[in-house]
Amino acid sequence: MAKAGVALIGLGMVSGTYAAALRDLSDQITVRGVLATSAESGAKFIALHPGLTAHVYPDVEAIAADQAVDFVILTTPPNARAEAVMTLAAAGKPILMEKPVERDLLRATKLVEACEMAGVPLGIMLQHRARPVVRDLRAVLASGRLGALQAVEVTVPWWRPQTYYDAPGRGTYARDGGGVLISQAIHTLDLMLSLTGPVAQVTAMTATTGFHAMEAEDFVSAGLQFVNGAVGMIAASTASFPGRGESITLHHTRGSLRLETNLLQIDWHDGEVQTLGAATTSGAGADPMAFTHAWHQSMIADFQEAASAGRAPMVTGRAALGVHRLIAAIEQSGRTGARVNLERDEDHVI
Repeated sequence: MAKAGVALIGLGMVSGTYAAALRDLSDQITVRGVLATSAESGAKFIALHPGLTAHVYPDVEAIAADQAVDFVILTTPPNARAEAVMTLAAAGKPILMEKPVERDLLRATKLVEACEMAGVPLGIMLQHRARPVVRDLRAVLASGRLGALQAVEVTVPWWRPQTYYDAPGRGTYARDGGGVLISQAIHTLDLMLSLTGPVAQVTAMTATTGFHAMEAEDFVSAGLQFVNGAVGMIAASTASFPGRGESITLHHTRGSLRLETNLLQIDWHDGEVQTLGAATTSGAGADPMAFTHAWHQSMIADFQEAASAGRAPMVTGRAALGVHRLIAAIEQSGRTGARVNLERDEDHVI
């Protein structure tokens, strides 16, 4: 069976993780080439990752015209991808894109709709869904043994030093679309929604602490009312030194599940305790890249197989709009101090 050809656009901080994942997928995927902000940075990246056997493309149009490129991985900052998406979609190239979809819900929706109109698969790298223990968690939920969901607790107590936000554009609305919500907590919030179903109402406070000189928020506290009647809370920050693993706790009528990175504990009301998975790092501390590339590898393999088979990937662009919608509501509530009702659109929350 012929290997799939992929092009990688964007060689920023996370590109090394993609390179490691693609190296371990070399039996089924060939990296045709890369596109960076300059030919020099592209060549440097290839020299650092010689196993990719890639070349440097001069522009997006060259990737779109390369018949050997079966799909494209796009990891540029959120403000630098709309034009590339339109060019690739017009050429019929499936796109696996780093989160978030775009800087805000409106722009994200436009990109998703553009790919849908072109009939081009769009996947979003929300790799927390690919954690192995999440499959076990979903199986427990599907069994119905836990009973009805009553309450949800989500914590993202991460840390970033000021040097992280000193990078040009980081933590700004113009480049990133915001702070801790859209850049860090988005992964955990997306996974939460995939387990709980959609949120109906949000009441939130957002702030920037004295730890950081940045435009957007580094601290969020929010109360949630879910469509299914459950209530919940979110606490997310990049001002929680030295940083701890994110967690999702689901309280059901007959037991509670606590997922902390890749470790799952189930406490049943009858006294039984189950532990599944294993503790791991997730980039919660000063080194944002201190996490395994295995989850990215799973997402890339799934996207390649999905594009080849004509099925939906693990996280579609349409599905990712659910977490964008929640983030927009939290931001609005944080700005106004008022409770915000979320638009009901079941197709956007998967």
